[in-house]
Amino acid sequence: MELRKLFITLLIIEALFISQIQVLAAPTNSSLFREYIGAEFKNVKFTDVPINPNVKFHFILSFAIDYDTLNSSSPNNGKFNIFWDSDNLSPSQVSSIKNAHSNVKVALSLGGDSVGDGFAYFSSSSVDSWVSNAVSSLTRIIKQYHLDGIDIDYEHFKADPNTFAECIGKLITTLKRNKVISFASIAPFDNDQVQKQYLALWRKYGHQIDHVNFQFYAYDKGTTVPQFLDYFKTQSSNYNGGKVLVSFGTDASGGLKPDKGFFKACEKLKSQQQLHGIFIWSADDSKANGFRYEKEAQGLLAGQR
Repeated sequence: MELRKLFITLLIIEALFISQIQVLAAPTNSSLFREYIGAEFKNVKFTDVPINPNVKFHFILSFAIDYDTLNSSSPNNGKFNIFWDSDNLSPSQVSSIKNAHSNVKVALSLGGDSVGDGFAYFSSSSVDSWVSNAVSSLTRIIKQYHLDGIDIDYEHFKADPNTFAECIGKLITTLKRNKVISFASIAPFDNDQVQKQYLALWRKYGHQIDHVNFQFYAYDKGTTVPQFLDYFKTQSSNYNGGKVLVSFGTDASGGLKPDKGFFKACEKLKSQQQLHGIFIWSADDSKANGFRYEKEAQGLLAGQR
């Protein structure tokens, strides 16, 4: 009789455990809205951007780059400097916007497409030296600016995928372990060389990466809703288990634009519990149209449209 009771108890525990795993693994929507800001020096301020109190809002300062100046000819082995519009996006302004809005966090993005008139390359003399320099220089900037997280947006490389994966993976791991940051994201796009680098990073350190800011605006102009949904499915498979955010650009970039069905595609993903968030490139470009699509995107995430 006692054995029977024990057996039944074990069955119940197993059923509860499996149920819990299924709940944890179930797809869920998110109210996360993210926006890059400061790369184009158009005098945009945090306070210019509308902030819906019913979303999780991340500003992403663009960019911190391991070059010395705009005229530098080569990377500086992990010694990062500020290349965003720090006059309008200063440490005091970061503190102010976070104090005014409890739902706002601020991150910085590493790399970007260019520096001065050339590409911003990822390069390292060695994994250990790059990580040491990066941890030191970024910790200083993150603490100075009261930041919460980092985003990885390198787009050009003078290193093999394994070196990139080890450098970035160890950087994120160390910053999290030191409690310097609470979240990290990556920003790949559909290019064979770029994907090789980021997928190598994902395979080894995906458990340290909280969001995938996939640059869907890097796809061709004229992308349709069905194509967009297919791209989302493909990248969700590539970054299996990751929270792939959907995106559009308010500049002249490609992809699926808001006036061509982007929000229709979002509603479809939302109905399938796959809308992990929306991000926009960028506030600098959106200023000209009064941040119309920022308001619409946040309204959708907050269930207000």
